[in-house]
Amino acid sequence: MKKVLFITLITITCLSCNSKQVSKEVNQKDSEIAIKVEQLISEMTLDEKIAEMTQDAPANDRLGIPYMKYGEALHGLWLVLDYYGNTTVYPQAVACASTWEPELIKKMASQTALEARALGVTHCYSPNLDVYAGDARYGRVEESYGEDPYLVSRMGVAFINGLQGTGDEQFDENHVIATAKHFVGYPENRRGINGGFSDMSERRLREVYLPPFEAAVKEAQVGSVMPGHQDFNGVPCHMNTWLLKDILRDELGFDGFIVSDNNDVGRLETMHFIPETRTKAAILGLKAGVDMDLVIGKNVELATYHSNILKDTVTQNPSLMPYIDKATSRILTAKYKLGLFDEEPKEIDEETVNAGRDEHREFALEIAEKSIIMLKNDNNLLPIDLSKIKSLAVIGPNAHEERPKKGTYKLLGGYSGLPPYYVSVLDGLKKKVGDKVKINYAKGCDIDSFSKEGFPEAVSAAKKSDAVVLVVGSSHRTCGEGGDRSDLDLYGVQNELVEAIHKTGKPVIVVLVNGRPLSINYIAENIPSILETWYGGMRAGDAVANVIFGDVNPGGKLTMSFPRSVGQVPVTYLERPDFIGSGKGKYRFSDKSPLFPFGYGLSYTTFKYGTPKLENERINPDGTTSVSVEVTNTGHRVGDEVVQMYVRDDFASVGRYLKLLKGFKRVTLNPGETKTVRFTLGFDELNVLNQDMKKVVEPGTFTISVGSSSMEKDLHKVTLIVK
Repeated sequence: MKKVLFITLITITCLSCNSKQVSKEVNQKDSEIAIKVEQLISEMTLDEKIAEMTQDAPANDRLGIPYMKYGEALHGLWLVLDYYGNTTVYPQAVACASTWEPELIKKMASQTALEARALGVTHCYSPNLDVYAGDARYGRVEESYGEDPYLVSRMGVAFINGLQGTGDEQFDENHVIATAKHFVGYPENRRGINGGFSDMSERRLREVYLPPFEAAVKEAQVGSVMPGHQDFNGVPCHMNTWLLKDILRDELGFDGFIVSDNNDVGRLETMHFIPETRTKAAILGLKAGVDMDLVIGKNVELATYHSNILKDTVTQNPSLMPYIDKATSRILTAKYKLGLFDEEPKEIDEETVNAGRDEHREFALEIAEKSIIMLKNDNNLLPIDLSKIKSLAVIGPNAHEERPKKGTYKLLGGYSGLPPYYVSVLDGLKKKVGDKVKINYAKGCDIDSFSKEGFPEAVSAAKKSDAVVLVVGSSHRTCGEGGDRSDLDLYGVQNELVEAIHKTGKPVIVVLVNGRPLSINYIAENIPSILETWYGGMRAGDAVANVIFGDVNPGGKLTMSFPRSVGQVPVTYLERPDFIGSGKGKYRFSDKSPLFPFGYGLSYTTFKYGTPKLENERINPDGTTSVSVEVTNTGHRVGDEVVQMYVRDDFASVGRYLKLLKGFKRVTLNPGETKTVRFTLGFDELNVLNQDMKKVVEPGTFTISVGSSSMEKDLHKVTLIVK
């Protein structure tokens, strides 16, 4: 026993020494970079410094300062002004989050980083860490990881770690700089409009919107941050010193560089109407700490960090020079960390670019499969037995899309690159059934049209088929950035198409291909099987076909609640207690509960939860314990279950949400298999923001709920006492 203890002590000591050695090496490297940056700054002219403060700043041949190319990487690499048609397009962010498996997002981001480096890109404007506020009128909800700050934090940290690398691999030749956006509270607007003003309490800011950025800075050491377009409580984010300096830098400890959103320093003048000139706008941005001016396309008429705008003013007012030097030094530091000063500019060759792409595309399929959520499956209509049907109708505006002649696909979602091919639902089903089943395809209608000319053909296809796969939803024409809407019903005549097909009496499976939660009441009430697939990436159709025919058992869960109507928004599980006279959680004439709730999703198998057990039922305020639960697959198929843990401080000094997600784990279970899932309970899970806006764990009782969704009926509870 003494020998074991001795070896353990030696091991711990060695690990500690190694950790200190790594830390020492990192600090030494940072110090060396700081010296080099200081030397460069001293040699640069004012024109050269200002030139450095723009995205895609050209290489400075005189001083050997390299070029840092940017791109988007939300769900695969997108070269914004170059439709390079050979990048892997993974499922949209909302779909990635629906896997509830952060390691998948980390791997996706690491593959994206490889593709970025192969194309010379070293700075990516991703991930989007906006917590969806429950208002699906806002078109950019598809870019979010969901309505819960903890879930968004876990997915965001995973993405950043994958893109940037960790430890010795951080910012190496296989990784790039990530940009956490949009700082902060961007979706919190009153009309569901992109860029609308955000007006909120400091408590809501800190409880809902700040946690993902705090995790991005403190856990993942994100290299870049992008402020939001909007004004925050009356002060635009791009001139908001309280947000960018006091909170982001001083409180959270962010030490990277801040890049503006497109044109947004200039928009202080042209959109917010605060400064009267672009020069004054530039100075406001500089003083708030915006280091880099992003103007896509480099339109000089829109630029603010430009010699035409800044040089004379800075020359006449030397007190502005420290702001210029600081911004330039942060950008140069990033270039040194990326190793760009050590690299020779290289020609991009197709062999390098294509290396490993087949592996990436297969992984895109895996994420798509794991992201699919089964919302309904009456009478076990799904999966379809291939041997029991002879014909299948594939109908709907989102069933198929041809390769665009220019631009990108409409069914991949916003911020999407251009893949070498896209597998539609029609393509995937045809590939799956081969010559065993006759496919009868009819579009039925267009996504954004009110014409019913295609209805007769669609009804005919349904009538002569054994079953129908009906593919509806949204596209980049009706959703995405700038795709804000005043209602959440299926756009155009899609719902009427669903009704017409349902009246044929054929078994119907609705496949939703969309970017936002929709009020699909008719579908939910009348169609036996519903699959939510979001925008599933370049292999979407293969994933849908694999789920429909049972090769894959759906295991995704919703990260966004579905509203019953637009009048119900915002709808989210993040609720505080209702006033007693409100009708116990209902509107006067309708149900207040969501159509489908956060965390919800069905499977082809069934799962049984045991009673949660606490390792210690009583702990001190600074103590820790764990809660465990047994989960059993009680069905006849292998399946994945997402086990979710929610926490509520029962009585506290301030108001709280009814419950907060504080842990989740996706597990795979064979038929009859039982696994024990365990979650930690400590300061991070139990703290509350007190009246002084400080995180504390207050003594009292805590309700710990574990189950398959946020719905009360799906949760199993145990009480923890903190004394």
